[in-house]
Amino acid sequence: MFAPGLISELAARHRSEEDTVALKTGARIRAGECTHANLVEIFDWKTGGRGRSRLEKNTDEEIADALHLAMVAKTERAAIAVLTGLNGVQVPVASAILTAIDPERFTIIDFRALQALNAEHPITLDFYLDYLDECRRLAKANNVDLRTLDRALWQWSKKKPEI
Repeated sequence: MFAPGLISELAARHRSEEDTVALKTGARIRAGECTHANLVEIFDWKTGGRGRSRLEKNTDEEIADALHLAMVAKTERAAIAVLTGLNGVQVPVASAILTAIDPERFTIIDFRALQALNAEHPITLDFYLDYLDECRRLAKANNVDLRTLDRALWQWSKKKPEI
């Protein structure tokens, strides 16, 4: 089981170069560049390109609208919901998009993070909101930001036989 005392050590082992690209893309979206190309860059970061054909069913206008609405949403529920309205975007991808755009407010949910927390569960919107609250609690209790916690959870799951 994941030990919070290992957060810094695990996060330091995580290759964050790929994160840098996604976070820069998220900053461009924050600056108003709500483009198809920017969404694809984050989508590929999260999925490795799997399922992109479904994403391509969205028009540029739909993508721009969804990204803009997600950024201005007053609630996390609304932000996730508008993104999952796009073809090819489920809650895990929506969480990655929002994390790239606003890493201080959101974190990524995926099977690796859930495995580290021993919390296997279908990833629904409601479950994500509970997960986000728990991650915020864990991050605060361990004096780290959400990205550091996420990197540690991912690294724990990826390398658990070595830990």
